[in-house]
Amino acid sequence: MKIKILVVDDELSMREFLSILLEREGYDVSVAGSAEEALRLMELSLFDLVLSDVNMPGLSGIELLSRIKQLSPETGVLMITAFSAAEQAVEAMKLGAYDYIAKPFKIEEIKQLVINALEKQGLKRENRLLKIDVRERNGFCGIIGKSLKMRELFDMIQKVSVSQSNVLILGESGTGKELAARAVHSCSQRKSKSFVAVNCGAIPENLIESELFGHKKGSFTGAVSDRPGLFEQAEGGTLFLDEISELPLLLQTKLLRVLQEREFKRVGCSQTRKADVRIICASNRDLEGQVRENSFREDLFYRINVVQLLMPPLRERIEDIPLMVEHFCGKYKRNGQSASVSVTPGALKALMNYPFPGNIRELENCIERSLIINPAVISETSLPKQLLVGKIPCLTVNVEIPDGGMLLEPLLEELEKKYLLKALEMTGGAKKKAGELLGMSFRSFRYRLAKFGLDSGEE
Repeated sequence: MKIKILVVDDELSMREFLSILLEREGYDVSVAGSAEEALRLMELSLFDLVLSDVNMPGLSGIELLSRIKQLSPETGVLMITAFSAAEQAVEAMKLGAYDYIAKPFKIEEIKQLVINALEKQGLKRENRLLKIDVRERNGFCGIIGKSLKMRELFDMIQKVSVSQSNVLILGESGTGKELAARAVHSCSQRKSKSFVAVNCGAIPENLIESELFGHKKGSFTGAVSDRPGLFEQAEGGTLFLDEISELPLLLQTKLLRVLQEREFKRVGCSQTRKADVRIICASNRDLEGQVRENSFREDLFYRINVVQLLMPPLRERIEDIPLMVEHFCGKYKRNGQSASVSVTPGALKALMNYPFPGNIRELENCIERSLIINPAVISETSLPKQLLVGKIPCLTVNVEIPDGGMLLEPLLEELEKKYLLKALEMTGGAKKKAGELLGMSFRSFRYRLAKFGLDSGEE
């Protein structure tokens, strides 16, 4: 990935000169003609270094430096001016600038200054990661793992957390997307405020708007009092919208407006409220595919996809499985059990050879089940049978068509109904878990239940 540099100068000739010079050195360069434009760009992207003129119309370079250090403390800043003013230099250095250079300057001088500034930022990042490694040798902010992919993820979370940009977390079901969102929040300047999480697929469609934005008393049947929504509950903090792909198109439009204008209205209320909230979204679906199919708004996708975190599936980081097994053994061992739980070599091999389509959630369930069977030892006999063959169970269906023909639709509907009821039976009526067993979202599962008149309306 190229190093990203932002050049800020009100003189077009200076912007073009620095842009060409730095691009020739292999850097990814963006330009801004004012401090205000620079701040807008920094809300949309992360920069490793900013080169800024001091004297500009509107916000000065010194004011921009101060805002950068609030918005993205790890971004290096070099100040440029046509005036060798010692007072400005001292002020810039106090505010955190790496260095200060006066116009006119030599090409080799500015190139070396950029290299030195980037090296210093790199050392800061390495020192921070070293401290993280000492503090959380086997994980980060509750996320277990020390594989290369996870260390890269932890580094990206640290970078993302210092900005205010919207974040999109992608990954299969059970990979820990909410944990990653909580990690971004806990490492950010908003960590002292609320982290509010909502699964967009778990709220009935007719209630989603009220849940997000709140409502006024009497605005609809059942609105017996004024009620704040999740945006107000997350004020100053972070709002995590899980399974954003399940949000209806109408609500996608309203969410887009909130992200653009940073304001919203409660249902049935004319008063506009400000929204000082950082948005983190997550999905296990192919959102770009949904955009192509017109089931997800393209403009909303680009608005939430400023910075993307990709959660690797468990099968792509099998070296982390022993750490997670140890963690879950500690979590589920019986109260009062002083001795640690042992894992036989055969059981550990089976766990590391299995592809885990349900990812971490499925591994956790396997460990919990095994410890119910044998609280002291996880062995091959206590593991689910499908783990021992290393593959997901497949159904074998005997397909026969009578000579006189048959009606396919009623047969498929009856089969679907039986699997819905079986999944509910296996999960004790928990619809979300039953949907996961059948590889579908909560909303899709409820829709299918309603189709057969099986939905009681309860969660």
